[in-house]
Amino acid sequence: MDIARAPRSKSRRYAVGGVAALLLILASATVASLKPAEPSVERTSLIIDSVRRGDMVREVRGPGTLVPERIRWISAVTSARVERIIAHPGEPVEPNTVLLEMSNPDVQIQALQAEQALSEAQTRLVDLRVQLEGSRLSQEGTVASISTLDVSASQERVSADTLLAQKLISPFEYNNKRASADEVSTRLRVERARLALMTQSVDSQLVAQRRQIQRLQAIATFQESRVQSLIVRAGEHGVLQELSLQPGQWVNAGTALGKVVQPGQLKAVLRIPETQAKDVALGQTASIDTRNGIVLGHVTRMDPAAQGGTVSIDVSLDGPLPAGARPDLNIDGTVQLERLQNILFTGRPTSGQDNAVIGLFRLDPDGQTATRVQVRLGRVSANTVEIVQGLRSGDRIVLSDVPLPDNTQRIRIR
Repeated sequence: MDIARAPRSKSRRYAVGGVAALLLILASATVASLKPAEPSVERTSLIIDSVRRGDMVREVRGPGTLVPERIRWISAVTSARVERIIAHPGEPVEPNTVLLEMSNPDVQIQALQAEQALSEAQTRLVDLRVQLEGSRLSQEGTVASISTLDVSASQERVSADTLLAQKLISPFEYNNKRASADEVSTRLRVERARLALMTQSVDSQLVAQRRQIQRLQAIATFQESRVQSLIVRAGEHGVLQELSLQPGQWVNAGTALGKVVQPGQLKAVLRIPETQAKDVALGQTASIDTRNGIVLGHVTRMDPAAQGGTVSIDVSLDGPLPAGARPDLNIDGTVQLERLQNILFTGRPTSGQDNAVIGLFRLDPDGQTATRVQVRLGRVSANTVEIVQGLRSGDRIVLSDVPLPDNTQRIRIR
């Protein structure tokens, strides 16, 4: 049979509810006090290096190419049409090696016209010499004739003086003889002056004509050189590197026809980032990696301006080139700026410039976790960087970028 139960009291229900609420509050507080889980990073994806003290060689690095130290560009002296290609790129050439033959009828006509003008000027010189010499000789004859008359007139004047003194001639006749003698003397003086002027004129006219012949000779020589330039020659020992023309192609004056280089005399042209090129100086040691060997050299020239974010520098090679080195070969070069002694340094992080402050993860003693620390960098090299503040010798740090938010202070390495 049914047994009657006494109803529960309200105070007991309130006590159970209070305990449940207290447990809920305690659980919420515990969850709120828990720290967020540390993100994990694969160890194989990290670049880890240690901080050490010692000597650091400061370097800058840049890509580049091998280029000939001596390049001879062959250009067209005059506009012409390519008739025949004789040499091809890659062939060794001598100064007189014919590379190609061209033609231009106008150039040949101008050369013939220059030769004709020169011949006419030379003929005029001969005619002028004969003409002037004949005139001079005729004038000399005139001077000789008047000289004879002058002598006769002088004698007659002396005779007239004697006759007048003896009153054998009249004063009128005496005056006529004396006037005739003075006239002949004046004519002789004038004709002699004319002869001297003519003699000087002969020399000056011949000199002027000779100068005209020299000018025409220079023009004829130039025109002949234009004709000769239609047969294009190498002009230097070396190897023909470029000759991109085809028979029948028309080229204008000044157009580059080809390039002759000396493959055994190469230099390296490096492209250094403009932010790192400020410390590069002439004479600094450099090493060139041709991907088939390392060659040492030294900096010989720097471009005065940056182009495309880089500064080009020339490196003269001090040692023999490895096998396979040739112009336009891609290379990598490293320039040694200075040697820093007894400093704290480590590998160069993926981000960081000179005297910058960056955050790096430093490995904890257990090697399983890493904590972000603020590090002040000093002078930066191609592969290493000086540590000024924030790390000690022996610390191990993560150099690679960690794909986590910037506010991440700790990571777990697995």
